[in-house]
Amino acid sequence: MWVKICANTNVADAVKAVELGADAVGFVFAPSKRQATAGQVRAITEQMPEGVERVGVFPSGEVEATVAAVREARLTTVQMHGGVDLEAAARLREQFGAEISLIHVVPWTIGADEASAVAVRAQLQALANSGLNDRVLIDAKSGGVSGGLGMSYDWARAQAVLREFPQLRVIIAGGLRPENVVEAISTFHPYGVDVASGVEEAPGKKSLQKLAEFIENARRAEARAGRFESLSGTALV
Repeated sequence: MWVKICANTNVADAVKAVELGADAVGFVFAPSKRQATAGQVRAITEQMPEGVERVGVFPSGEVEATVAAVREARLTTVQMHGGVDLEAAARLREQFGAEISLIHVVPWTIGADEASAVAVRAQLQALANSGLNDRVLIDAKSGGVSGGLGMSYDWARAQAVLREFPQLRVIIAGGLRPENVVEAISTFHPYGVDVASGVEEAPGKKSLQKLAEFIENARRAEARAGRFESLSGTALV
């Protein structure tokens, strides 16, 4: 189970997340109250041990600014926020090749489940056909805003759509907290989980207790899923 702690704004929080077992730390370059600059992020990534994934969250269409920030901040992954933009993804591939991993954020609009199912299915199909995607992150959207909302969407409806695309590596985000991450993993059996506001004590400041509980609970759910798979002899989708 890949675990990402996102929206880091200081060295102490990112270092603690890694010490507790996070696989990736994320930094928001898109407009947000947790937004950071490339210089601020580089001061953090320089303290990260080898092998920890360093993810920048960028507006999908801003390719030139993204390229510059990736290089300055020493990132390993670009998370493309704001919907699927295959043209931008192709340009990033031209710039970085396999050096940088791409994560596309696909939003699920809260309270518009029928429309969201149609829109998400179409975007996932485009990504599956494109060859330009490494992973897909499903996040909550409300009032035209997605990411960092601390709100959940209809997991049952979303899971029914996601199961149509077993070839995609799916990351679940949106309203995750230490209290519900086990349920999310049991529902989706995802490649990974991503949390920001759900482990904060204030915007941009992590709660060490919530960090520890979230990562511990995600690992426990992963172990439980592994035991189930072993007993059943079937792969989880």
